[in-house]
Amino acid sequence: MSTFQFINQTGFYRGKVRDVYSIGENLLVMVASDRISAFDVILPRPIPFKGQVLNQIASHMLEATRDICPNWLLSTPAPMVSIGKKCTPFKIEMVVRGYLTGHAWRTYRSGQRMLCGVEMPDGLHENDPFETPIITPSTKASEGHDEDIDASTIVSSGLATQEEWNKLASLALQLFERGTKIAAERGLILVDTKYEFGKIGDEIYLMDEVHTPDSSRYFFAEGYKERQAKGERQPQLSKEFVREWLIENNFMGKEGQSVPTMSDEWVATISKRYIELYEKVIGKAFIPTQLSEEEIFKSTSKALAQIH
Repeated sequence: MSTFQFINQTGFYRGKVRDVYSIGENLLVMVASDRISAFDVILPRPIPFKGQVLNQIASHMLEATRDICPNWLLSTPAPMVSIGKKCTPFKIEMVVRGYLTGHAWRTYRSGQRMLCGVEMPDGLHENDPFETPIITPSTKASEGHDEDIDASTIVSSGLATQEEWNKLASLALQLFERGTKIAAERGLILVDTKYEFGKIGDEIYLMDEVHTPDSSRYFFAEGYKERQAKGERQPQLSKEFVREWLIENNFMGKEGQSVPTMSDEWVATISKRYIELYEKVIGKAFIPTQLSEEEIFKSTSKALAQIH
């Protein structure tokens, strides 16, 4: 996708999956691309409709959690575009885990029981629930891999004050509880997710995407207990299947490793899985929308003029 030039634009940043435009001092335009990343690497082929899926789920979830915490979103002028308030971000990701899955399981399986200063109990199996959700934060790296960090280091290194940390932790758990409730209504289990926060003045705002397949993992509630009892795999609605495919093809983002070739069939499969997650999480049919760059620019410019 080309780079746009909006009126009053003061900056541009191309992230792993989003193009971010600064407008004046107080606004951001985020265009969700069809790029896909895993292990902090952008994969070589875009996934059709992925940007629209992520943007529309995020918009839905931000509206559904606005009573818990103010958030950055002001407008979605196109299916893949969001306009919102510019916040000063905390350079940490608030990762909330309800189940022993993914990175937590890989850590646990290696014999470790401490993750980000949180002790995990003995005797758990992969995909078992924690007694209560745990927070395992990571640093938000501008380049390279995010790294695990514990609460005391966050405070001692000045990434947040103790008061801010307490507030962030409380909000993250409240949001996870709401996400869990929304998921349950759709026959899903919210397994884990991450939240990003920022500040405007003294007020904390929820930023970025929320409860999307790029930031969250979902299990199917039906049959979960039976599969756990039998030691069977839990099918997921998340991006984890892409990571698993990469691992099977000897790629984990490490030096010297090459991204495996993505066939047309595999790209179509990933797109289909993203759309499936949208329909399952939102409970509505997905309407694929293909807009030209000119149409995206015009609708976004019109919305910006109305906000100003």
